[in-house]
Amino acid sequence: MLSKRTQYALKAVGYLASKHGSGPILISEIASRKNIPLKFLENILLELKQKGLLLSKKGKGGGYYLAFNPSDITMATVIRMVEGPIAMLSCVSLNFYKKCEDCNEEVCSLRQNMAEARDAVLKVLENKSLAQLADKGNAGGSPS
Repeated sequence: MLSKRTQYALKAVGYLASKHGSGPILISEIASRKNIPLKFLENILLELKQKGLLLSKKGKGGGYYLAFNPSDITMATVIRMVEGPIAMLSCVSLNFYKKCEDCNEEVCSLRQNMAEARDAVLKVLENKSLAQLADKGNAGGSPS
């Protein structure tokens, strides 16, 4: 299950994707349009900026914007930046692998099944870009 933090991050970057090319977007606009608590959003956007996904401009006309084209950023990338591993077990994680202390990976059926589940989820998340997550229509979107 995704944390609220990750859900808010995906909503915020989806909104930024819908505004891509319009210049920096104020945090208050994102928070208002996507119904995200402002202080919580500030921390999320700062983290995504520190990890290189977002850029920002200070002062008049300032705000946040995507560092890359929305078509080039996957949902999996954002989730990993905020949440960490996508896999449900660390022993099947592609980017955050950690061996389980209490099992033999070669014969562990739980590991084999969780790897299959990870692959199914990644098939979707690695093929969904922020362009596909972008708000449709008026780019203001609903508060969802």
